[in-house]
Amino acid sequence: MTTSPRTTQQSEPVQAGLPDQVVSRFPTAYSILFVLIVIMAALTWIVPAGQYDRAANEALGREVAVPGTYKIVESTPQSIIDIFLAPINGFYSQAAGTANAIDVSLFVLIIGGFLGVVNNTGAINSGITRAMNAMRGREKWMIPIMMALFAAGGTTYGMAEETLAFYILIIPVMIAAGYDAMTGVAIILVGAGIGVLGSTINPFATTIASNAAGIAFTTGMVLRFAILVVGWLVCVAYVMWYAERVRAKPELSIVAHMREANEGHFKLKASGDGDDFTLQHKIILILFALTFGVMVWGVSSQSWWMAEMSALFLAAAIVIGIVGWLGEKPFTEAFIDGARDLLGVALIIGLARGIVVIMDAGKITDMILQWGEQAVTGLSTVAFISGVFGIEVLMSFLVPSTSGLAVLSMPILAPLADFAGVGRDLVVTAYQSASGLVNLITPTSAVVVGALAIGRIAYDKWLRFVWPLLVILTVLVMAALSVTALQAGVA
Repeated sequence: MTTSPRTTQQSEPVQAGLPDQVVSRFPTAYSILFVLIVIMAALTWIVPAGQYDRAANEALGREVAVPGTYKIVESTPQSIIDIFLAPINGFYSQAAGTANAIDVSLFVLIIGGFLGVVNNTGAINSGITRAMNAMRGREKWMIPIMMALFAAGGTTYGMAEETLAFYILIIPVMIAAGYDAMTGVAIILVGAGIGVLGSTINPFATTIASNAAGIAFTTGMVLRFAILVVGWLVCVAYVMWYAERVRAKPELSIVAHMREANEGHFKLKASGDGDDFTLQHKIILILFALTFGVMVWGVSSQSWWMAEMSALFLAAAIVIGIVGWLGEKPFTEAFIDGARDLLGVALIIGLARGIVVIMDAGKITDMILQWGEQAVTGLSTVAFISGVFGIEVLMSFLVPSTSGLAVLSMPILAPLADFAGVGRDLVVTAYQSASGLVNLITPTSAVVVGALAIGRIAYDKWLRFVWPLLVILTVLVMAALSVTALQAGVA
């Protein structure tokens, strides 16, 4: 949230100025993602390439794989030139002339500019001070409220990339309440994540997967809703436990070494009485909240995506700049400085997409799916659904897009449920649960790496925080799938 050149310079290295013994030795997200690109390129020289035949699906509006048509094709090993082109093609496919992640990255930069303008008006700091005074003694209840809102977005329309806009708003609020940046990131990433894991009417997961499986998306809704509710309760309890633990003993924070640096980076002021919260600030915050409300409305009901959302935040930045009487030059400087703060996030997003580019170009994505098809054929009901869940977990690391994974895997795996004696809806539930779990940690997801970059949290620190929760959620999902499969087998 820094907007001045001075603070921007301080924030370039996330851990600048820290003692050597506390700086994480875990590689940066950039290095991790580039190494994954190299590994995937190497695999294209080792594993046999293969493809399924594709057929147009009018209901989905795209081509889907045809079960039983997998065949070995000529390999297309990826060269060192392809490796260096992968991050570029991750943004924009120069061969096909189509956008990949460039729209998401541009959205992130415009969000940064928008937040830079809002922060320059002083409205956020004044509003945080007033809110903290009003919530004094009850700050912990903000956690379940916000996680419920993000979970609602996740389960209804697959809220994911849109959440990147909220981190710079919520993290300062959590730090001001005595928590840490990890708490702010967890509220959003875990909150929306459990919603996607327990998707009910999410058109980008449940609906597409159900259509690809040949069933109505309402089939299996009760089980998914139960997973959503129980999973949300588990996630809220876990995040609240961690947050209260940190507030009681700040040294127990997983990112304790970043506390002072984060307070400076997010430009937090010491809590005052909030008397400087002016009418102008109130109007700006109303416009700020209205912008996010319009974004949610547009995505959920008007088929908006990155271009429309970017235009919305650009227009909102201009309006807020006028209301705040910033002037043309201060407005421009604030917008550019805000975009500069999120430049690293924008670069990471394209780098992550480059992994999928290499896999698709090397024709090894379908090969991995075919291995899974062979592995689950002929198993018992519980073993089958457990195998499907495991396959979807693996595929989710390689294909972080929920809709992309649904179109890729459902036409192959869903028909196998008929032979295993379980409903196809259970395969859909296994798919979306696996995808939801993996997309809380996978470094191939722009949402994960973007969130951690904004929150200034090293990837290993995030894994340390979230792994117990992943274990609990995995047990919950596996139990729900197994019990349902057993009931299907008995019936």
